Amino acid sequence: MNYLHSAVQVAPGEAVLVELDHAANVKVMDDSNFARYRRGEAHRYFGGHASQRMTAIRPPRPGRWHVTVDLGGYRGTVRASIRVQ
Repeated sequence: MNYLHSAVQVAPGEAVLVELDHAANVKVMDDSNFARYRRGEAHRYFGGHASQRMTAIRPPRPGRWHVTVDLGGYRGTVRASIRVQ
């Protein structure tokens, strides 16, 4: 599977902001769920299909999080900007 990935450090009260050039799947996961995602196994995440240009996802706790952007197996490309605010 092709995907964009970024690891971010989130402090209390912060959100992950993802800016997309078109609709895509945006997932925020902890380390163990990201490992499952990479292996193609069932995993838990925050987020989902994002059809808006800007998506904000607030993880439930501070710490290290993995952000992925993918097209769900469809062909094409997506550009994304990922930051914490």
